[in-house]
Amino acid sequence: MTLNPEQLLSFSPLHRLQWEEVQQKTVILYPEGMVELNQSSAEILKLCDGTRTLASLVSELETKFKTSDLTTDITNFLEIALNNGWIIQNDA
Repeated sequence: MTLNPEQLLSFSPLHRLQWEEVQQKTVILYPEGMVELNQSSAEILKLCDGTRTLASLVSELETKFKTSDLTTDITNFLEIALNNGWIIQNDA
């Protein structure tokens, strides 16, 4: 599946994103298991709330972390997230 930059991004209702105290990390929980996330991945997925497109998500993260040129890295991660079913795309 290919990421459509015009669509809104939402975290999958079949998964749960939460802080796991034991691992001291944000994780994705789903019936078959758990995925530990690094801080960058967790920050990206937290913004997938159905109100942002790729461009608005990138803009918010670049502002938050006072950096630029994150589009390629964020797009690559979101492609992985989409193909793993962690996020879904919705019509704007």
